[in-house]
Amino acid sequence: MLSSTSVRSYLHLHFLVMIWGFTAIVGLMVSISPVALVLYRTFFAAIGLGIVILLSKKSFAVAGRDLARILGVGFLLSAHWMLFFASARVSTASVCLAGMATTSLWTSLLEPLVNKRKISPLEVGLGILAFAGLYVVFRFEFDHALGLGLAIVSAMLAASFTVANSRLVQRIDAWVITFYEMSAAALFSLLFLGISESKNWNGGAPFIPAQGDWIWILFLALVCTVYASTMATQLMKQFSAYLINLTINLEPVYGIALAFFIFGEKERMTQGFYMGTLLILLAVILYPLLTTTVMKKNSRKIIEAGK
Repeated sequence: MLSSTSVRSYLHLHFLVMIWGFTAIVGLMVSISPVALVLYRTFFAAIGLGIVILLSKKSFAVAGRDLARILGVGFLLSAHWMLFFASARVSTASVCLAGMATTSLWTSLLEPLVNKRKISPLEVGLGILAFAGLYVVFRFEFDHALGLGLAIVSAMLAASFTVANSRLVQRIDAWVITFYEMSAAALFSLLFLGISESKNWNGGAPFIPAQGDWIWILFLALVCTVYASTMATQLMKQFSAYLINLTINLEPVYGIALAFFIFGEKERMTQGFYMGTLLILLAVILYPLLTTTVMKKNSRKIIEAGK
């Protein structure tokens, strides 16, 4: 039976996923390019995190090897967000979120490699089930090949930094990890913005925010990043990277529901949406139940073998 603390943490995780479900919508509300949006988001997030760390009197000190790893994760994070927002721009928020649903499948393959354990057929199977659910939801949107491709690569990067963070958070404060990651992401975004502007890869989108963009940029930086990303990193102490990413499969469900609330008829959901949603929910619910069952069986075998 789950403790009240575990239940609260799990509900907190879903609340964070709901916030992330709103990010694709925000990306469509601003006028600046995806690269510029990531730059401003990570820059202000780094400042906010730095202030929090100073006020809480935490140490910024990190061992050199760990710092290099964190900065590397920050570069991955920046690329993930660039591809994420670019996917929504060239296709739709729905297609972008559909591609992101493959995160759990990527994690089921990457986490065992990083942690040097066997790939679990259960995790791969449930990851495929979750992706199948998204395929049902968005099967009429699969003609947006570019947007879907960008989102799938973004999902692979998301799985990579989630697995990396799940190891780092065991020995380094979550706020400090996120601060350095945001700083590295801002630096990488700045460098890439200069390249993309010189090559005209931004399609004429401005890099200086309009007056109405600032509230959304700050929302992304302070709520979606400083708060949500740090809290998710903290929850990695309680849940596996796979469970977190499997729960993130609900991001498109929350995101499209929010889009329908905001944009009305433009985001009306089809029967396929509800069918796919049931598959996603099934994968999310089955994971903890089946994992608990397997653990109990293994424990029983160990006890019986010791008799």
